Amino acid sequence: MKAFYRQRKKRHGTAATGGIAKSKSSKSTKTPSVGSLDIKDGFSEEEEALRQFDMNMAYGPCLGITRMARWERAQRLGLDPPKEIQYLLKGGNVKVECLLDGCV
Repeated sequence: MKAFYRQRKKRHGTAATGGIAKSKSSKSTKTPSVGSLDIKDGFSEEEEALRQFDMNMAYGPCLGITRMARWERAQRLGLDPPKEIQYLLKGGNVKVECLLDGCV
């Protein structure tokens, strides 16, 4: 039965037991991870709202379709997309393609 269960290593960490002693550091050296990008940098509140709409999968996929067409499709399907997004898109001062357009 002993061969069936995985053996656990001792947590002593001294040279006498064959382990490697780790020094405890008081400094925290936290580096930012590569995958943590802040998509809010340098964008207006309107563009940020549109980006949140793009990333919300409740309104269906956003690839291969303009933001306005996606909003209209969600409205037709009864998904109740935010009216604020419609006003922003009809205003004309925003990018019509979704956030991921050209990236995938």
